[in-house]
Amino acid sequence: MKTAIVIPARYASRRLPGKPLLRQTGKYLIQHVYERASAARGISKVVVATDDSRIMSAVRSFGGEVQMTRRNHPSGTDRVAEVARQLDAEVIVNLQGDEPLVDPAALELLPRLLADHPDADLATLATPIHTLEQWENPNCVKVVCDRSGRALYFSRSPIPYVREGTPDFGGPTPRFLQHIGLYAYRRHFLLNLAELPPEPLEQMEKLEQLRVLAHGRGIYVGLIQEPSIGVDTYDDYQRFVQVYRQTWTRQVA
Repeated sequence: MKTAIVIPARYASRRLPGKPLLRQTGKYLIQHVYERASAARGISKVVVATDDSRIMSAVRSFGGEVQMTRRNHPSGTDRVAEVARQLDAEVIVNLQGDEPLVDPAALELLPRLLADHPDADLATLATPIHTLEQWENPNCVKVVCDRSGRALYFSRSPIPYVREGTPDFGGPTPRFLQHIGLYAYRRHFLLNLAELPPEPLEQMEKLEQLRVLAHGRGIYVGLIQEPSIGVDTYDDYQRFVQVYRQTWTRQVA
């Protein structure tokens, strides 16, 4: 299936304004994300969706493709949908602009999930939870799936609830999963989704994917072993810079 990756990138981040333009590594943060996306096999196009002329100039400076969008989008999904209307692709992957270490193999897995599950409107990823602290943390979004990998529910609460005993985070079959916010949409579904109003469960949990489940649509979940390091705060960015420099030093040694 013809697949495009769209990277929504805003300047006005609440916790870290100007985040896409951070450049301590010698490259813009958005450039790192763009290059990781471009390394994924089977992708026909990578494009940044932004509402800021400074980000547009930065992307053009390193030869990336970028499109301006409206400023008043309520979410990154809506920004991606605006760009998707103009794309010749069956599948649209939504990759956040603050994922500079995303594994290209994870991006390749997403469209395969849609190809393997014709009833799926949306594909996403999850990774095993290893600690009680992580499972109980509301910033760690959990997902429960059926036998085929179709999502039953997403929550900030610890799910599935263990009524007797304590959670077992080991074993060959992970039962406790952290949702990873990477998505692949069938293009026609993404355009329809952007027109639907928010749902009560979505508003309570502050999780957009619950709008999809509320309408009875299928989300299939692929498993990866480790999440990438996202950049939400300046401390997160410093950790990324350290990892990047260590990796670059090993590569040139």
